[in-house]
Amino acid sequence: MEKVRIDKWLWAARFFKTRSLAKQAIDGGKVHVQGHRVKPSKDLELGMTLSIRQGWDEKVVEVTALSDQRRGAPEAAQLYRETEASIAARELKAAQRKAMGSADLRTASKPTTKQRRQIHRFKRITLEDD
Repeated sequence: MEKVRIDKWLWAARFFKTRSLAKQAIDGGKVHVQGHRVKPSKDLELGMTLSIRQGWDEKVVEVTALSDQRRGAPEAAQLYRETEASIAARELKAAQRKAMGSADLRTASKPTTKQRRQIHRFKRITLEDD
């Protein structure tokens, strides 16, 4: 096999659950080949470099094998090799997110009626002091 469509390869390499999701990611600009946006019908060849953004993570992988059939995870992992710089960057960003996790000030839900009244009361007192 010399060439395979990028959406089929991303699906076969298990980056996305379906080809439809792979196509949406490509159309949305989350997948770049050799630093350029591509279409889902782009043919991949061995040695090409892909930049794939999934959620918080961005992976830079090199295509080491081609397949258009989805197989088990160990076989899918043989289709690509992630660069050392990409691994280091992902681990660094994950550590930063973990450290910032305790600083997340968002509340789990909307304030209750009592809490809302306390907020209004606090704001009114603050405005009166000015």
